[in-house]
Amino acid sequence: MPSEQPIRWKKKKAADVLPFLEAYIARKEQLIADIEQVVERYEKKRLAEERAYRAMSPLRRMFSGKKPDHHLAVEYIHYVKKPMEQVRKLRAEVEQARAILTGSQPQDEVEVPDDLG
Repeated sequence: MPSEQPIRWKKKKAADVLPFLEAYIARKEQLIADIEQVVERYEKKRLAEERAYRAMSPLRRMFSGKKPDHHLAVEYIHYVKKPMEQVRKLRAEVEQARAILTGSQPQDEVEVPDDLG
């Protein structure tokens, strides 16, 4: 995941950035897909661990340790909640880029993120 730096915006002519918008959108959508895949893998792993624990005999359960609930909560925040917040931010950036792509003429001045160009 990229660092949590604020996004800086600058004004540019739409004609200068329109060719790069599709690549920018594709890059952000790929990042969104990667983050969602990491979250999905974590959730599958967590579900498999829970199923395995429940399938154990009561005696084995007594001797095997189960993660305390507060550890599970911290893991959830780290592996699910924060990445999904980042996905929401990335989706907002993609929507804004799409709005620029569809709603601006080449001679217009538009505000674009610094990393776009």
